[in-house]
Amino acid sequence: MMNTKKTTNKIFLPLLALCLTFGVGCDDDDGDDRLGNWVDRSIFDGIPRSNATAFTIGNMGYMGTGYDGDDYLKDFWVYDMEGNFWVQLSDFPGIERSAATSFAVGNKGYMGTGFDGDDELQDFYEYDPQTNNWSPIADFGGTVRRSAIGFNATSAGYVGTGFDGDNDKKDFWRYDPSSDTWTELVGYGGSKRRDATTFTIGNTVYIGTGISNGVYQDDFWAFNTTNESWTQLNPLDEEDDYDILRSGASGFTINGRGYIACGNLGAGASSSIWEYDPVNDTWEEKTPLEKTSRENPIAFCNESKAFLALGRSGNLYLDDNFEFFPFQEENEDD
Repeated sequence: MMNTKKTTNKIFLPLLALCLTFGVGCDDDDGDDRLGNWVDRSIFDGIPRSNATAFTIGNMGYMGTGYDGDDYLKDFWVYDMEGNFWVQLSDFPGIERSAATSFAVGNKGYMGTGFDGDDELQDFYEYDPQTNNWSPIADFGGTVRRSAIGFNATSAGYVGTGFDGDNDKKDFWRYDPSSDTWTELVGYGGSKRRDATTFTIGNTVYIGTGISNGVYQDDFWAFNTTNESWTQLNPLDEEDDYDILRSGASGFTINGRGYIACGNLGAGASSSIWEYDPVNDTWEEKTPLEKTSRENPIAFCNESKAFLALGRSGNLYLDDNFEFFPFQEENEDD
């Protein structure tokens, strides 16, 4: 079932920085004052991997595809956040790939694009959890790409940025499940990038990080899903004590705050995590991930619970899984 093609151009796919330098722990003296506790949860049952893609429906986190250091993958799994267990589902129907993107609209998930070891991809598929079946939908409306971002509104999904094999991208597209059509959006003034991340608070999607032409991007944007308008926010390196620039991070939301976790700053994998306050447009560093630092992990969240799993640290591909409690004190015995 697995494609054994290899590539020396290992990218992430499809949510953090030194002092943790991705992989290197170097907490400063203020680290003891940070809040945030990481608790071990059920280890992933399948093959360790990075560059998978994930979406959440209710209390269920869905994850598939990725790269394990040798093979591109197409298996597909669900994690029960309340029950704390994994179940393997029907394989993703497209070719094996990494750096795909995904989103959920209503009670269905959508997954596509990515990289199969030779080519960037454009195909897209719908997953129905009720029947555990996949159906092909219209190909992504933009060019082929990998390492794009995906997110959703109430009745539509969105895909943007990424790398098409020749050029980093900055275009965004809306997918309408009722008509199976893609429509290009206008109004985004941000930079090109790949391996960016997002998190959603209410009707606003926050977009940032990523890399283009070897430069980590510092612009940070809010997208209002109600009127599809863009607002530029304070840059991610505006303050001297901000260290948020990175690629291959994961983003999630808990109780009205956004989080960017792990990723790569160029010197290896990170374990840092930053909390965003949308009211004041400010960031606060939290307790770093207490285990192996990583880039290209996945995240599940239902706004009251959040989990970070998988990813890689150098050539080590991971299968662990953690729940994050942002307002608890660190407990290394969890």
